[in-house]
Amino acid sequence: MAPSLTFFLLLLLTLTLTTSTPTPTSKPKTFIILVNPDSKPTIFPTHTNWYASLLSTTNTTTTPTILHTYSTIFHGFSATLSPSQATSLSSHPHILSLLPDTLRYLHTTRSPQFLGLKTTGNSGLLKESDFGSDLVIAVIDTGITPNHKSFNDQDLGPIPTKWKGHCVTTSDFPPSSCNKKLIGAKFFSQGYEATNGKINETVETKSPKDTDGHGTHTASIAAGRYVFPASTLGYARGVAAGMAPKARLAAYKVCWSSGCYDSDILAAFDAAVADGVDVISLSVGGVVVPYNLDAIAIGAFAAADAGIFVSASAGNGGPGALTVTNVAPWVTTVGAGTIDRDFPADVKLGNEKIIPGMSIYGGPNLVPGRMYPLVYGGSAQTGNGGDGYSSSLCLEGSLDPKFVKGKIVLCDRGINSRTAKGEVVKKAGGAGMVLANGVFDGEGLVADCHVLPATAVGAAGGDAIRKYLTEVKKPVATIVLKGTRLGVRPAPVVASFSARGTNPETPEIVKPDVIAPGLNILAAWPDSVGPSGIPSDKRKTEFNILSGTSMACPHVSGLAALLKAAHPEWTPASIRSALMTTAYTVDNRGETMIDESTGNVSSVLDYGAGHVHPEKAMDPGLVYDISSYDYVDFLCNLNYTTKNIQVVTRKNADCSGAKKAGHAGNLNYPSLSAVFQQYGKHKMSTHFIRTVTNVGEPNSVYQVTIKPPSGMMVTVQPEKLAFRRVGQKLSFLVRVQAREIKLSPGSSTMKGGSIVWSDGKHTVTSPLLVTLQQPL
Repeated sequence: MAPSLTFFLLLLLTLTLTTSTPTPTSKPKTFIILVNPDSKPTIFPTHTNWYASLLSTTNTTTTPTILHTYSTIFHGFSATLSPSQATSLSSHPHILSLLPDTLRYLHTTRSPQFLGLKTTGNSGLLKESDFGSDLVIAVIDTGITPNHKSFNDQDLGPIPTKWKGHCVTTSDFPPSSCNKKLIGAKFFSQGYEATNGKINETVETKSPKDTDGHGTHTASIAAGRYVFPASTLGYARGVAAGMAPKARLAAYKVCWSSGCYDSDILAAFDAAVADGVDVISLSVGGVVVPYNLDAIAIGAFAAADAGIFVSASAGNGGPGALTVTNVAPWVTTVGAGTIDRDFPADVKLGNEKIIPGMSIYGGPNLVPGRMYPLVYGGSAQTGNGGDGYSSSLCLEGSLDPKFVKGKIVLCDRGINSRTAKGEVVKKAGGAGMVLANGVFDGEGLVADCHVLPATAVGAAGGDAIRKYLTEVKKPVATIVLKGTRLGVRPAPVVASFSARGTNPETPEIVKPDVIAPGLNILAAWPDSVGPSGIPSDKRKTEFNILSGTSMACPHVSGLAALLKAAHPEWTPASIRSALMTTAYTVDNRGETMIDESTGNVSSVLDYGAGHVHPEKAMDPGLVYDISSYDYVDFLCNLNYTTKNIQVVTRKNADCSGAKKAGHAGNLNYPSLSAVFQQYGKHKMSTHFIRTVTNVGEPNSVYQVTIKPPSGMMVTVQPEKLAFRRVGQKLSFLVRVQAREIKLSPGSSTMKGGSIVWSDGKHTVTSPLLVTLQQPL
């Protein structure tokens, strides 16, 4: 019997696309399949009846089973097909195209205080928005931990009357799991199981309950209640609170042990929009593809079209260029920065040299004052066929217990998780571990909850320790854990792992949009999962400290809920504009933010518009608004076909007017990006048209200040915008001129500047990025 293939059929009945036929293979594969929007025969009372009929035409003995149906953001379904069934269905007259589906992965206190959100006083964003109490935030993630202190409903009013969702109940998620805080909880596993087989319920549970921890953590960052005292293994003691403490939460579980499938993610989008959420938070990502092939972009557009703000993590692929993900302009893309708190844990070498590091560890410590033998994992391989490469990374079973027992082991980053390396050292009898960054990791450090005394050091520190190991016959060291340090300077710093621009899909749109706290963030945690995330870790903690753009994204989700509550009339684009144009790029020393990986000054490519500033975002003065049809024009100017535009937007597009008006960079985005292909031209120029809406005060006059990128000429006309009333829109023209510079074939250079409008009270800043490319 031929092995079956899984194909994900997404029949977007409002879409049209050129037909393509999949090439049958023997390997399981997932596809999104689109149909003609007007092709449902009237004899079928429902779309589901029609879907079943379409499947029955595949001329096989077994009719495939429908996995998901979609009815809100689009009409469609998913099903499991053999190669012959997929081929048959692709040739059906109602089927337009099969698109490849993708597997996605998670982009895995003091931050409200650091962001300037104060709980006292009679003004400010928290007060003005009533802490977001009428807003619902959807978290599409690994589920949630019910009955956690962070999700208590004390003093919350009735559930908003607009809410149409509910909580799915299971044996481990009874009706009492939900309350006036956690008002919705669902799970979606059909797409995952179609490819991976039945979920192993001894490891994870088919319910909204979180057996990973990631979803609980992100949900509480967005909307956790005030909890005191809160800490992780004694670290970061204080108050834990989310950005919008009174906002309601709806958890949509789509991520399982091997990742998150588009069919399940789209089912969650479909449910969230139907349920009536106001914000969708998605700390998940994958490869960057054209928007008409990107299920998250398609689902997010439908959400934004319904007035829902969608924030997504930028990814953890930094510090390399072109690593940013979730780049659609209708999604707010969030990178990660540090806060002014860290957890120092230094390595003291036998030569008295101190190597700075970072760690969290709450177990039996090393003997104070005692120096321990120090060895490099690469020299400690097992005798039974082990290799130096595996042992240098401290992979499972690679270390020789005879060599490492009672010693501190230096391990290199890579392959397995940072905390798993510590478990390997501990199993082999090691006394402690030093985890060294590689060259690509640079100097960026993440504090992990280790299972033995351990610390992480930067690339330079790792090199210094290796050098010491070669210079001394009996090298010794100890690890000095210093607890929690506050008031760290400089802060914020762009986190080393935070994904960077430029936008690999559309360089005319700057991504990430903003950065927010994402390094060493304290938030809620299920007590059934050890803080290190290792299955053998049986320690229990109500809160955990994690890092990633996964943590940065829900900060912005919560802030968006507060802004929506304070300004119910604002669109998702207006909310993003307020966050971007009021963002800052200066750290707590008064200097430009630095890049953690290098220690050098960071740029627009690293932080987008800058670090979010919630209080200023509440009163931005001007906003750059964008309608759904503006996005249609944007796709027109990217030369998307009419059918591909319908795939993304479900709208019929007439691109003639859009192409006359300009280029993709003319989308009314709060940032500006000019891309010049030199082609032997000595002088190059382009223009941008932008329209701002006055959301400040009537009779206000804004004057422009231009900070051109080095070597460029930038002009703005008019130089003054005089608003008579609130809600008035005025436009301006930006012209950028550049001269050819010497570049090697295939290379490029990028320079940043800004355009700032101010009325004396408000400062509205738009980053300007200019790219010069030398073609091959």
